[in-house]
Amino acid sequence: MPDATERQLSEFQPGAPVLVCRWRLANRCLPLENRHLRALAARRVCGEPVSQNLLAWAKQHIEWNLETGAVEHPDGVLMLVVDDKGQAAMSVGEYVPLPNASAIALAARASSSLAEADASGVAPETLWAVRGDTLVAGVAVGQPLSGAASLVVGLAETVGTPVARDGGLSLAAPTDSSELFLVSDEHGIVPASDAPGPHSATLATGYQRLLDQTKRKGR
Repeated sequence: MPDATERQLSEFQPGAPVLVCRWRLANRCLPLENRHLRALAARRVCGEPVSQNLLAWAKQHIEWNLETGAVEHPDGVLMLVVDDKGQAAMSVGEYVPLPNASAIALAARASSSLAEADASGVAPETLWAVRGDTLVAGVAVGQPLSGAASLVVGLAETVGTPVARDGGLSLAAPTDSSELFLVSDEHGIVPASDAPGPHSATLATGYQRLLDQTKRKGR
């Protein structure tokens, strides 16, 4: 697969982006690296499964180039872009928090992400709800999870919290839930400002703890 990092910049002519991943960094490290790469393997590019060459290139690029490439934005966002020619490139940008964390705003983001998943196979952002003692993910049964969503499932399993799925959850902010929160590869776990609660607060704290531990570890 053509590799942007192995070309002279003047020779690289990017095509139309068909896959864009945005992954949160912490002190020039990728805290959910293995989860993100597993989710990348479940994605599609122009209707075809992601190639082993792309997976190997992404892993190598993270291992070899992230430390120097993220100097200006050590706690920024790693962006992976694949175009319609099969060319891939990575870059690091500044992290910008969500300006609006209302339930309606989070649901709109999740709905847009589900539309993206129709082509790529994986939604990078999903809306979650709490119904009783169950976490409900706005993802259809059988659909692969993003890296951040798989983390939430793992955290829930460690404390014995049931997890269910409802593929229509993000179409509108539900009214039958005590809590709502967004799970995002870029923004982590974001409780809805007008529908917070203990489950989402605990998950958000756990995610922040992971970022802090990664920052202390560094490179």
